[in-house]
Amino acid sequence: MSNPSVKLFSGTGSQELAQKIAKRFGTNLGKINIQKFSDGEFQPIFLESIRGDYVFLIQSTNAPTDNLMELLLMMDAAKRASAYKIVPVIPYFGFARQDRKDKPRVAIGAKLVAKLLETAGADRVITMDLHAAQIQGFFDIPVDHLDSSAIFIPYIEKLELKNLTFAAPDVGSTNRVREIANYFNAEMVICDKHRKRANEIASMVVIGDVEDRDVVLIDDICDTAGTLSRAAGLLKEKGAKSVRALCTHPILSGNAYENIENSVLEELIVCDTIPLLRKSSKIKVLSVADLFAIAIKNAYENKSITSLFIHAKLKEQRAKENI
Repeated sequence: MSNPSVKLFSGTGSQELAQKIAKRFGTNLGKINIQKFSDGEFQPIFLESIRGDYVFLIQSTNAPTDNLMELLLMMDAAKRASAYKIVPVIPYFGFARQDRKDKPRVAIGAKLVAKLLETAGADRVITMDLHAAQIQGFFDIPVDHLDSSAIFIPYIEKLELKNLTFAAPDVGSTNRVREIANYFNAEMVICDKHRKRANEIASMVVIGDVEDRDVVLIDDICDTAGTLSRAAGLLKEKGAKSVRALCTHPILSGNAYENIENSVLEELIVCDTIPLLRKSSKIKVLSVADLFAIAIKNAYENKSITSLFIHAKLKEQRAKENI
């Protein structure tokens, strides 16, 4: 029996990134039509045979929830069309901030989405920078969790900042930021915030010294940019020489663009896991297409994807230094 063919398809929410991934992979996107009805309902239709094929469906599940529902329907259609394997490729995994019951009578949205994906027919999931890494445990199928550090670290190295210090915009980002700080053998500070409610900060303090330092804020998502803008302003007040931010997923809702443009941030570096709503002189986009193309290739060929993690780079560095 010959090996199953690989076919890549895209939902409507990730067309541009999917085109880049397909090009890096060395193929064209498969033909699919999302038929839409006048009431807003939609139905994915594969316009080519996928029987016995290894099918990768590329779609971020950012708002609106149509993106998630579209992905689920694409998976169901692929399953009913006798695809050999179905792998949702989700650059941005929506609802990931709902990873636990942090107050009474709330949903755990990330767990529900995991179960929906499994029920729809996912054989494995490829995603990047989950808001909480433990979400991988919500799945009973393999999860390839890519790390944007492999993209951000080369960018930071090119900046050649002499007094480099990394900052976590909140306590939840500490582990992610500490790994990158260790890679550069740099200092790290924490901006500890207290919220009254979602997207509204009551107070914030800086834990650590940033006097005359070039500070790089690191986070997984940028939603309204309120936290980043306030953290950047506070770091400047504490004597930081410059402040820039690197965030994987540019949700950028509400007044995000205004907050960024009016902030003291030198620049905001994001990935193209979510398409930008508009351009900004302060926002620069780095593509994740190469990472996902390699991950798809290695998943198909049953090869390791460890080389796509910054953790592997850290191990190599420590081995060379006999740490």
